[in-house]
Amino acid sequence: MIRVGIVAGESSGDQLGASLIEALRSRHPDICVEGIAGPAMIAAGCRALFSSDKLSVMGLFEVLTHLPELLRIRRSVYRYFSANPPDVFIGVDAPDFNLSLERRLRATGIKTVHFVSPSVWAWRQRRVRKIARSVDLMLTLFPFEKNFYQHNDVPARFVGHPFADQISLQPDCAVARRALGLAPDATIVALLPGSRAAEIQRLGELFLRAAQRCIRAHSELRFVAPMASASLRQSFDRMRREIAPELPLTLTDGRAREVLAAADVVLLASGTAALEAMLMKRPMVVAYRVAPLTYFMLKYLRIMKVSRFSLPNLLAGHDVVPEFIQDDATPERLADAVLDILQHPEHTRRLHDQFLELHRDLRCGAGQAAADAVLELISDTERLSVRESTSR
Repeated sequence: MIRVGIVAGESSGDQLGASLIEALRSRHPDICVEGIAGPAMIAAGCRALFSSDKLSVMGLFEVLTHLPELLRIRRSVYRYFSANPPDVFIGVDAPDFNLSLERRLRATGIKTVHFVSPSVWAWRQRRVRKIARSVDLMLTLFPFEKNFYQHNDVPARFVGHPFADQISLQPDCAVARRALGLAPDATIVALLPGSRAAEIQRLGELFLRAAQRCIRAHSELRFVAPMASASLRQSFDRMRREIAPELPLTLTDGRAREVLAAADVVLLASGTAALEAMLMKRPMVVAYRVAPLTYFMLKYLRIMKVSRFSLPNLLAGHDVVPEFIQDDATPERLADAVLDILQHPEHTRRLHDQFLELHRDLRCGAGQAAADAVLELISDTERLSVRESTSR
């Protein structure tokens, strides 16, 4: 019987872990999987030593507050797996927690896999040395990540992105508009200023003022903003009442993919939302702001190693969508970019074809591909063990 140790943090890691467990179980129904898991992984058959909620800590202050408990959990998991070695240990995302754990377990002879690369290719590239000491195999969601690891002599396998598997190659705008109660012939601009409070604080006013400039040029525009939580909705709605009370804006609780499917153009914060908009084949304008000190360090200390920051541009290898960072992200520039897209539908048609090609590149059956890579690693280990025992 194959035994797998696994640790995932946050809901996204729980979903990824669950898809991997289901793919492994489809090949080996009696497989034993245990570790730190969320509800999706538990439903897929993982025995939870701890809940993944314990690792869902964001922000420096929160991490420091919970640090003693996090260290206690990591020590406990290390002791458990070093005393009961699995055939392979898989860390799903959560690099600050998992990479150190993987390194210590690997030192005991346990094969280790990390699923979802940290953004080491973009900044703090020296971390790749720690990754090389920690993992036998890195599973990446994007092809350019695999190329980076191969260049640095770290074994890596590109498995595709689960979002590309989940999202239709041809999303239906009309269906999405009916579901959201939006007029079929309206011109819709989606606003996605972020899924965290700090992002709303830095981008909320910027996006609202850009929307104001857009509607002055085209009074028929309508805006929709999906909010990740009730507290973020309240925060953004307060901004709207103060800055743009006249703006024809609909706020939704969640439903981001429906909003993206319904939109003619999207103004969004850089991150996963840009990937989802790309998979929805929607033209977009991407913006981001960070704390001034953080930006100073990234730019002037040359910590940032990439010239582009939005995923569509990184995946394409050239600029396919306009992106604006820090002081370049102004209401005027964002509004001009949105209006330019609306005024050039032929560009949107070309962009659709580019996004469709990128979507197909990422649509690899991520869970199944990851399971194949893990099982190959286990098989290689078993064959090596047999050869060593035979030679003795």
